[in-house]
Amino acid sequence: MDHNYFVYILTNYSKTVLYIGVTNDLQNRLYQHQEDAKGEKRHFTGKYNVVYLIYWEHFQWIQHAIEREKELKGWRRSKKEELINEFNPDWKFLNNEV
Repeated sequence: MDHNYFVYILTNYSKTVLYIGVTNDLQNRLYQHQEDAKGEKRHFTGKYNVVYLIYWEHFQWIQHAIEREKELKGWRRSKKEELINEFNPDWKFLNNEV
């Protein structure tokens, strides 16, 4: 059986804020973040318009995805930036590519 879990990093338009999350449906989760930003702004990503996908990793098992999410959240911003730069050197918004 094939499982799909994703750890992802979002940013705002000016790329000053980073948000790390985990999901089993990346497209739907991006949609939820965008809807919150356009509407009630109830969550961190909505309040700060952090809706632009700049990094993601795929996992087969949720435990591995959660472990990775926790690891990335513990990193300094500079280390997160290095990871993003390796995956997406231009910090291009990848929302339409998933």
